[in-house]
Amino acid sequence: MADNLRMAFEALLRKAQLDQDADFLREGVRVLSEALMEMEVSHHLGAERYQRVAGRNGQRNGYRDRTWDTRVGTIDLHVPRVRDGTYFPSLLEPRRRAERALVAVVQEAYIQGVSTRRVDDLVRALGMEGISKSQVSRMCQDLDEEVEGFRARELEGPYPYLWLDATFVKVREQGRVVSQAVVIAIGVKATGEREVLGLDVGPSEDGAFWLQFLRGLVARGLKGVKLAISDAHQGLKRAIEAVLQGASWQRCRVHFMRNALALVPKTAASMVAATIRTVFAQPDAANAREQWQRVIDNLGPSFPRLAHLLEEAEDDVLAYLAFPPEHWRQIWSNNPLERVNREVKRRTDVVGIFPNTASVVRLVGMVLAEQHDEWQVSRRYFSAESLAKLKEAQEVAPLTALIAD
Repeated sequence: MADNLRMAFEALLRKAQLDQDADFLREGVRVLSEALMEMEVSHHLGAERYQRVAGRNGQRNGYRDRTWDTRVGTIDLHVPRVRDGTYFPSLLEPRRRAERALVAVVQEAYIQGVSTRRVDDLVRALGMEGISKSQVSRMCQDLDEEVEGFRARELEGPYPYLWLDATFVKVREQGRVVSQAVVIAIGVKATGEREVLGLDVGPSEDGAFWLQFLRGLVARGLKGVKLAISDAHQGLKRAIEAVLQGASWQRCRVHFMRNALALVPKTAASMVAATIRTVFAQPDAANAREQWQRVIDNLGPSFPRLAHLLEEAEDDVLAYLAFPPEHWRQIWSNNPLERVNREVKRRTDVVGIFPNTASVVRLVGMVLAEQHDEWQVSRRYFSAESLAKLKEAQEVAPLTALIAD
């Protein structure tokens, strides 16, 4: 390792001697940072690069390119990856920008005189004494530019899987505290990586808002969606049908279960839930659909309203069966996005009541940007082999329909 570092600095020195205009300091930071990451990932795995030793903790998996904003400028880094996705460079501080956004929200609430005692306590804990409006304005402007760049970036699809959901926050508006919807979309590229595709904040989670949001994603490059996963919100469902033509819709099984259990007495809820879950334990599509019908037959006499719901929802809840079995656990519910929502709520709950809508976009945007960055240096969400099956299935389906006709 020491020899490699010495060679890297010798190459940097030669480059500086040949090119007087080279940014020596920035290049030096890059070389040193990449050397530190190599040392860190070797320690993480318990083995040097190309070293074969017993008891190592994993395998390398190439590199990912990532830009790093520093005081000497933006640096292009080659970040090492490991196959199980457990390594993230400590020097990149993955949550730093989100924390800056949180500080900015608290500061803005503080200077506008709308902070509660809880926010005032947080201000003192962060040591923010004597905050000026000009300081807050500069910080917010920098953060807003980052968030807007992230929200408006071009999407490079296709994205066969798309998850959509909303969470809610409290915002002060014209002297009143109102609830506003934060809608979020994440997707998986055809190469297997996850991305945060977009977010928006609006007064309600209605169909018009979802329609505008999805059209904005398409305008930025969203394409190739084979399956959209969400709850059964009617406005969202109609927006998916209108904008993502040709895509199937998967009704989130977790949300469906809540709807189903609302139709039975609490004393029967555990039994009914266990019975419905037997459908999702089936190994293939044929057995799953047969089991679904058996569940209707068994529960129908005691719970007719539940049986009616099961009959109506079959195609929507079992839409995942048309896709590779390796993907079923990730695509039959909104759980992948729910985990992101929990991280968003963890940050927004600290604020409590936001001073305005812009501060919501600022904080949530930074949280999602950091999550997006972490996904770019982690392992693929789906393997290349399973995604190849998805492509084959989509190519076979039109041919089968043509033969049937």
